[in-house]
Amino acid sequence: MSTSTLPAAPPGAPAPRATRAITPARLLPWLFLAPSLAVLAAITGYPLVRMLWLSVHEYERAQLLGVPARFVGLDNYTATLTDARFWTVTARSFAFMVVCVVLTITLGTLVALLLMKLGKAMRLVLSVGLLLAWAMPPLAAMLVWGWMFDSQYGVVNHLLTRLGSTSWMGHSWLIDPASFFAVATLVVVWGAIPFVAFTLYAGFTQVPGEVIEAAQLDGASARQRFFGVQVPYVRSIYVVLIVLSMIWDLKVFTQVFVLQGIGGIKSETSTLGVYIYEMGMAQGHYGAASAIAVIFTVLMLVISAYYVRATVKEEEL
Repeated sequence: MSTSTLPAAPPGAPAPRATRAITPARLLPWLFLAPSLAVLAAITGYPLVRMLWLSVHEYERAQLLGVPARFVGLDNYTATLTDARFWTVTARSFAFMVVCVVLTITLGTLVALLLMKLGKAMRLVLSVGLLLAWAMPPLAAMLVWGWMFDSQYGVVNHLLTRLGSTSWMGHSWLIDPASFFAVATLVVVWGAIPFVAFTLYAGFTQVPGEVIEAAQLDGASARQRFFGVQVPYVRSIYVVLIVLSMIWDLKVFTQVFVLQGIGGIKSETSTLGVYIYEMGMAQGHYGAASAIAVIFTVLMLVISAYYVRATVKEEEL
């Protein structure tokens, strides 16, 4: 009986690609993911598409009454990118973000090291305090901070008056942009330290004790052991924390918005999140606000791309 044979592939030709049959076993993971993907598409996909649609239309308050929105293409983006106030707010937001990230990572590291040095009882007390600060809703926290810095009845002015030679009663911390952002930085960093501290504490506890002891026997100081032994072990954690802190601090809205309502000057203290809200909800320029939001989203994606790349590299190692 003769058998037919397939012709041999010429030398250097790529091997034929095997087709993978669609089996129930291959479809099962997607069936489990389908509900989550549907919810994600509904709560994230639709708003994103709607934002893109608004950004290329002249959508003002009149359109809320049923008037068709006029297609304007990239005019909203052009107007935004040529607006001096947009670049002022963007520079202010990035400067605010840099200060907050540096303080958050630095103080979070110090708190994490303190957690490692404390005894069991004191570590529990400090952990509970950090958890309470982290779990407090931003709006509730801002009401407390607002009363603390109140010009007439605030505890901060009262303590400064008791400690100093001059009276601080009546001093407004929010009327000046510099002191406004000092208060905003204090509030944002206070709320972000617990997450950074707990994450770094978990990372530091995984550093092998024998490695630290060996470095100590070799004569390394505490500073050398920290930067030469502990930091390299948790470098990937630092990368993740820095990137996430950058994203969160650029998106700050509640803290700045509430402080502006208490006594800040909006034109001199707005960040990107508040600026988008002002353009859309306050002034009714929904198309322009959507264009700013799209640009802001692109900035977030650029930062997130570095985070994703760093995460993928760690998983490949």
